[in-house]
Amino acid sequence: MPSVVPPSDKFPKPLAFDLYPTNGFAKYVWKDGKWGSVEWVKEPYLNLHVGNVGLNYGASVFEGLKAFRHPDGHVRVFRPKDNSARLNHSADIVSMPEVPEEIFLEGVQLAVGRNLEWVPPHADYGASGSMYIRPLLFASGANLILNPPSEFTFIVYVTPTGSLYGTAGTQAPAVDAFILETFDRAAPKGVGHAKLAGNYAPTFKHAAAAKKAGFPITLHLDAKTRTNIDEFSTSNFLAIAKSTGDGKTKLVVPTSESILKSVTTKAIIEIAQSFGWEIERRIVPFQEVIDGGFDEVCACGTAAAITPIRSITYHDSAETTKKVSIGDGVNAGKGFLSILSQLTGIQSGTKEDTFGWTWPKAGVDGSL
Repeated sequence: MPSVVPPSDKFPKPLAFDLYPTNGFAKYVWKDGKWGSVEWVKEPYLNLHVGNVGLNYGASVFEGLKAFRHPDGHVRVFRPKDNSARLNHSADIVSMPEVPEEIFLEGVQLAVGRNLEWVPPHADYGASGSMYIRPLLFASGANLILNPPSEFTFIVYVTPTGSLYGTAGTQAPAVDAFILETFDRAAPKGVGHAKLAGNYAPTFKHAAAAKKAGFPITLHLDAKTRTNIDEFSTSNFLAIAKSTGDGKTKLVVPTSESILKSVTTKAIIEIAQSFGWEIERRIVPFQEVIDGGFDEVCACGTAAAITPIRSITYHDSAETTKKVSIGDGVNAGKGFLSILSQLTGIQSGTKEDTFGWTWPKAGVDGSL
C-alpha cells in the first residue's frame, strides 16, 4: 500500500476551474518509430521548433480526467483506461501514433503521484474539488509540407480544480442554455467524434457572446438539417423523458456521428441502468424539447460532471428568440441529482465503487 501524502495547506480559496502551479509534468517523445522513456519536466513550458506540425497544422489531441482524494487519504483516478482508448481514437484521425495504454497510465500515475499534495482534501461527494488531469498528444516535429512529421510528444500535466459551472458534490445549480444557430461545431463525416484541439477554439467567441447575454452554456444542432440535437459546446446532452405515469424513468441519449463519446456519459448510462432506468439511444429532434417532451435535461462531461439545464433559448426567427423551460424552469430535477450523487460518491470514495471505475485500487503511489 502506498504512503498517504496529505494535501497542501496552501490551496487558494475558493478553488476555481483554472490552472495552478504544480511540481511538473510527465513527457514522452516518439521518434525513430517508437516511444522513448518518460522525462519529468519541472517548468510548465516546452521548447518547440517554429515549424512543428501541431501548431502549424493542428495535429493535436487531448483528454480530460480527474483524480479524487478518498476517505482513506489515498488518491484514485476515475476511469483512465477509457480516456486512453479515446485518445488513440482521436490520434488516428489526425495521423499520429498510438500511445500504448501502459504509457498513458504510467504518465497519469507519475503526473498525479508527484503532485499528490495538490489533490484537494477529501470531502463527501468531491465537494472540495479534484485534480484535473490533461493528457496531450501533438505533432512536435517540423514539416512545411502537409504530412505527419517524424516526431510526436505526449505529455500529462495536472492542476487542482474547483467547479466549472458551480456543481459541487451533490449540489448542481441549473443553468440556462442557448442554441448556436449561426455556427456549426462539427459536420457529418467530420471530426466531431474526436477530441481534437481544433474543435474547441472556434466555439470561444460564440460561447463568450452567449455568456455575456446570460447563457453559461451553448448547444449545437446537427449541421446538416439544424433540427436534431448534437451536444453542448463543452459536454454531451442527456435528457429524462417526460413521465408517462407508469413509474418508469427513461434516459434519452442522442445519437449522431458528430458527438464526442463522453466517458462521463458512459458512466451515467451504467448508473442509470443500475437504478433500473430504461436507456433510449436515438436521434433527438429539438422540436421534442419545444413540445415539452423532457422532464429534465443535463450537460455532462469531465469538467462539469452533471450540469442541469433549466431552459433552452433558440431563435424562432432572425430577429426574435423563444425560451423553453425545462422542469420547473428554475431548479435541478431529482433524477439527474440522484445520478450526480452516485457518480460523485463513487469518484470521491464516499460510496462503494461496485463498478471498478477508480484506479489504482491501492491508490496513486507518490514514491515513483
